[in-house]
Amino acid sequence: MQEPNIIQWLAEAKADPDAHLCGMYLTHNGVVRSVPKRTARQGVEGLSPVAYVDFSWDAAKLDAAVAEARTWPGVHYVRVWLAEGRVAVGESLMYVLIGADIRPNCVAALEKLVGYIKDQVVVEAEVPVDEAAAEDAAEATAAAPADAAASAPAGCPEA
Repeated sequence: MQEPNIIQWLAEAKADPDAHLCGMYLTHNGVVRSVPKRTARQGVEGLSPVAYVDFSWDAAKLDAAVAEARTWPGVHYVRVWLAEGRVAVGESLMYVLIGADIRPNCVAALEKLVGYIKDQVVVEAEVPVDEAAAEDAAEATAAAPADAAASAPAGCPEA
């Protein structure tokens, strides 16, 4: 899945018919980190690092959230991109761009929208490195031919 170009997004936002009403644009780029959420948020130690996140989302809920955000005080521009499927450490899960009249409205809207998306729109499951390695080994075993000799190339006749 191709990530958006945030410079292009900003150029498009500034070309929007309501751009003259915006005094600030803020972006959010959520990225998969190797530190498990429970370690980062709750201080739980001893957890295996994250290999990737299984990520999905509800399109209808996202559309409703974006439409609602456009009604918030001072907000004149909203754009969201979400990844889908297996997202590796370092890859982006989410981009959000908010354009609003003044800084307090822009900051509040970005925080509120990202929070809502995280709580109500997306489903994300962190997969630890040890589980990912076990999955990869199981997939490799399943994909391997039952008899290595049966998969060997046929000999070429000598000239």
